[in-house]
Amino acid sequence: MNTNQLRERIDCYEKLMRLDKPIGILLLLWPTLWGLWLSSQGRPNWVVVWIFVLGTVLMRSAGCVINDYADREFDPHVARTKARPLAAGTVSVKEAMILFLALVISAFCLILPLRSWLIVGLSVVALILAASYPFTKRFLAIPQAYLGVAFGFGIPMAYAAHLGHVPAEAWWLLLANIFWVIAYDTEYAMVDRADDLKIGIKTSAITFGRCDVPAVMFCYAVALGLIGWIGYGLRLGWPFYAGLVLAAGIAGYHFTLIRTRDPAQCFKAFLHNNWIGASVFAGIAASSLIRP
Repeated sequence: MNTNQLRERIDCYEKLMRLDKPIGILLLLWPTLWGLWLSSQGRPNWVVVWIFVLGTVLMRSAGCVINDYADREFDPHVARTKARPLAAGTVSVKEAMILFLALVISAFCLILPLRSWLIVGLSVVALILAASYPFTKRFLAIPQAYLGVAFGFGIPMAYAAHLGHVPAEAWWLLLANIFWVIAYDTEYAMVDRADDLKIGIKTSAITFGRCDVPAVMFCYAVALGLIGWIGYGLRLGWPFYAGLVLAAGIAGYHFTLIRTRDPAQCFKAFLHNNWIGASVFAGIAASSLIRP
C-alpha cells in the first residue's frame, strides 16, 4: 500500500468515526464534564479529567462505527447518510468491526489506571448501551431516550472516579441528560423524518408527530429544571444560575428555528446544542471558583 492509498484509508476511517464532525463528541463530553466538576466540588483530579476526555472521544467514535454497521442497509436510502463509508462501500464490514474493537479496547485500557472495579463495571454497562443503541431504532418508539442513557453514562462513572460510589445526585443528573438528548436528537430526527418513514425506522420525531415542537421544548424545560434543582441542592452560586438562564435562552431560540419544521433549520438547532451544554458547564465551573 503506497502513501496515497494509506492516506485514503485513514480518511475513510476518520469519516466512519465522524472525527470530521466533532459535534457528537461535544454533546457526549459536556454532561461528563458536568459530572466531573459537580462530583469534585469544582476541583477535579486532572488525570481523571484527561482519561474521561480521551475516553469520550474513543467511545463516541466506537458508537459511530457500530451505528453505521447497524444502519448499513438503511443509510443508502437516506439522502444525508448515503455517502457514509459503510453505506457507500468504501469500508468493509470486517474493517469496521476491527476498528470498533480497537476503539473499545483502547477506551477500556484508559480506565485501568483508576483501579476501580466499580468503574470497570460501569464501563461494561456503558459499552453495552453504546453498542445496542443503534438496534433500538427498530422497536423503541423513542430510541432517543435510550441514547440519552448511553450518552450520559459518563456521569455516574465520573462520580465513581471521584467519590468511589454513585450518589442519587448522579442519577438525577443522568435523568436531566436523558431529557436533553431527547430534545436535541428529536431536532436531529426531524431532519430525516420523511426518509425514516419510508424505510421503517422509529424515531421520536415520528412518534411525537405534530406535537414534536412542544415535546422538544418540554424536554428542554425538564432537563434544565432538573439541573437547576441539583444546583440548588448543592448551593451553587449565581454564576451557575446565569449559565442556566443562558442555556434556557438558547433553548428558546431553538423554538424559532424548529417551529416551521424546515430540515435545514432543525439541523441548525441540533448543532446549536453545543452551546447549551457549554453554558451549563460554564455556570458550574464559574460557581466553583467563587465557592469559599
